[in-house]
Amino acid sequence: MLSQVVELIENKSSFAITTHVRPDGDGVGSSLGLCWLLRSLGKSAEVVLRDEIPVSYAQLPGADEIKKVAEVNGKYDAIFVIECSDITRPGIRGLENQLTVNIDHHATSEHFGTINWIDQTASAVGEMIYNLCKAIGGRITKEIAECVYLALVTDTGSFHFPNTTERTLKVASELIKVGVKPAQISEAVYNSYPWSRIELMRQVLATVRRNEAGNIAWLRQTLEMSENARAVDGDNNGFVNIPLAAREVEAVVYMREVEPNTYRVSLRSKDNINVARVAEKFGGGGHKNAAGCRVEGDWDARETEIVAALTEAVEKLHDGEEK
Repeated sequence: MLSQVVELIENKSSFAITTHVRPDGDGVGSSLGLCWLLRSLGKSAEVVLRDEIPVSYAQLPGADEIKKVAEVNGKYDAIFVIECSDITRPGIRGLENQLTVNIDHHATSEHFGTINWIDQTASAVGEMIYNLCKAIGGRITKEIAECVYLALVTDTGSFHFPNTTERTLKVASELIKVGVKPAQISEAVYNSYPWSRIELMRQVLATVRRNEAGNIAWLRQTLEMSENARAVDGDNNGFVNIPLAAREVEAVVYMREVEPNTYRVSLRSKDNINVARVAEKFGGGGHKNAAGCRVEGDWDARETEIVAALTEAVEKLHDGEEK
């Protein structure tokens, strides 16, 4: 709970912050925002990640200080784990031996922390970091504001995903008052990709298919595509959302081959179609309109199963069986 997090920060002095492997905007922005908050309170804090951050987030204040680690070697009073469903998601060894603070806004969190602060109503963990700053009496500095704003803008899809609320926009407004330049953040996030992203997008979009009704689409990314495009992690950010731009499409399955016979699956949907429930059937989870899982086996067979499960969810909703 928030009160427990505040009490811990007030009584301890040395912290580390981490987020999941292949960090996204909310993970990176929230981690750095929290780091700046802790430092502003006179605490020792650093961000430790297993993976490199996408180049589009490199302009964030403090990004150049992020430590890439495989194991927690430092002595900390506590480690904040940002936006992770379980203790293995950061991919860093030794976390299970630390006092951990689990901060997340996903309903599928396993409450693995010594302290668990889960707020499913928050649009992003970045919104929670803002609330933490207010609760502990901290000042929203420009560094905190820029990091938290990037977390918000990426996790809400530039404020057009269903998780955008009145509270989200109020927080964004407050951050702009502090000095955030929205156009500058958006330029860095959306218009600073390498050409490899365009080449990868060309190949991936060539695979897109739809069902007979036209309301469910699916697409693929193979290892060969990534190699041909010389793509790196992050080059495919947002690909899953592209078919949703079609008026008829209500849900999308995006399967990315990460190694032979192993695939990372992203699910997206519109309105009340709950893809988190579909992801949970395959060992994953997430939000109602944005979820994912990891599967193994024959690609065609697994794709057929996932598309069938998604089709069933959509049909039940239309038939009034689910809400």
